[in-house]
Amino acid sequence: MQQSMALLALGINHKTAPVEVRERLAFAPEQLGQALQDARMRGALSEVAILSTCNRTELYGVAPLHEGRAVLEWLANFHGVDINELSKSAYVHWDREAIRHMARVACGLDSLILGEPQILGQLKTAFSSAQHNGSLGSRMNRWFQHTFNVAKQVRTQTAIGENPVSVAYAAVSLAQRIFAELSESRALLIGAGETIALVGRHLREAGIKDVTVVNRTLSRAQTLAEELEGRAIPLADLAEYLHEADIVIASTASPLPLIGKGVVERALKKRRYKPMFMVDIAVPRDIEPEVERLEDVYLYTVDDLQQVIEEGVKARQDAAEEAELLIAQGLEHFMEQLRARDAVQTLREMRFNAEQIRDQEVQKALRYLERGQSPEEVLTQLARGLTNKLIHTPSIELKKASAEGRTDMLVQARRLYGLDKAPSED
Repeated sequence: MQQSMALLALGINHKTAPVEVRERLAFAPEQLGQALQDARMRGALSEVAILSTCNRTELYGVAPLHEGRAVLEWLANFHGVDINELSKSAYVHWDREAIRHMARVACGLDSLILGEPQILGQLKTAFSSAQHNGSLGSRMNRWFQHTFNVAKQVRTQTAIGENPVSVAYAAVSLAQRIFAELSESRALLIGAGETIALVGRHLREAGIKDVTVVNRTLSRAQTLAEELEGRAIPLADLAEYLHEADIVIASTASPLPLIGKGVVERALKKRRYKPMFMVDIAVPRDIEPEVERLEDVYLYTVDDLQQVIEEGVKARQDAAEEAELLIAQGLEHFMEQLRARDAVQTLREMRFNAEQIRDQEVQKALRYLERGQSPEEVLTQLARGLTNKLIHTPSIELKKASAEGRTDMLVQARRLYGLDKAPSED
C-alpha cells in the first residue's frame, strides 16, 4: 500500500539548540548540492530544500506522513551527530503546521530579532539552491511561492520591520531623524567589531555612500571598509579626519575615551560649526560626556538608544500580531487550494476509470451488433452493464460501512449522489 505523502518542516533553531549544536548541524554552501541529493536518496524525501543560517538549520520537504524519524536520522548521520542528542533539540511539523512554520520564519516572527528582514533573503537563497540542484517538485514550488506571497503581504501591510530593535539599527534610525537626506552625509565609524559592522551595513542600506572606518588595528578597519566600499584609517589619525564626518558612531573596547571635548571643538571649527551627530555605543564610553555640552553636537549614548529600542520592540510586537492574522488567513486559502487540487486529481482518476468501463461496454455492444442482435436489445444490455459496473465498488464499500456502523459514509453517499433532493416537477 502506497504511503501518504505530506509537507514536512524539520530542524533546530536558537530557541531549541545551543550554539554548539547549531554549529555542528550547519551546512556550508559547498555542501548543499551533495546534501540535497543525499537527502532524497537516503532521507525518505521526494522533494527537499535546506535552510542553514547561524540561528537555524531546517529541512523543508515532501515525505511519507509520520516518517520524520527517518529524516532526523539522515540529518544526524550526514553531520555525524548522535540521533538521540539531535532528537532533544529538533522539532517536526507536518502539513498545516509546516506551512505555518515556514511562513513565520519568512516573516521574521521566529527570529532572534523579531521581524528581521534578512531571513527572507536566506529562505529565497535556499529555494534557488534547491531549484538549481533539481530537488524541488510542483508541491514544494507551490509551498515556497505561497510563503513568499505571505511574507510580501506582511512586509507591505504591517510595520514588522520598520522600528529599531537593535543598538545598531537604533543608532541609524536616530541619524535619519536628524538628517533629512542621509545620502549626502559622511559617516565615520570607530571600531571594527560586530556592532560597528552592523551599523555600517544599516547606514549603507539607508543611502550613505561615504563611510570611513577607524580602528587601532588598521587591517581590521580595511576588511570592514572593503565590505562597506569605504576607506580605512588608523586610530592615531582620528583627529585629522574627524572634521569631515557628519555622523560619528563609536563602539570599541577601549578602557578610556578616544574622543575628548577639545578634539571635537577643533573639528567643529574646521567644519564652520556645521552640526555633528555622535553616538557612543561603547561601555566604558569612547566619547567624553563633556562633548554633549557643545552647542553644535548631538551626542547620544547606549542608554538613550535603549528607549528607542523599547519603543521599537513594542511596535514590532503589535505588528507581529497583525502578521499572525495574515499568516492564518493565507494558510486557510492555501489549504483550500491544496484540497481543490486533491479533488481535481480524484475527479481525473474517477473520469478515467469511468471512461475505461464505458469503452469496454461499447466494444461489447458493437460485437453484439455485428452478431446480428437487435439494437434495442444491445442498448438495454449496454445500459445495464454500465450501471452495474459503475455502482459495483460503491455498493460494496457502502454495505461494508453500514455493517461497521459508519453512518457518516452513508450520509455522504446520499449527498454525493443527490438522493435527498426533491424530485423535479419536470
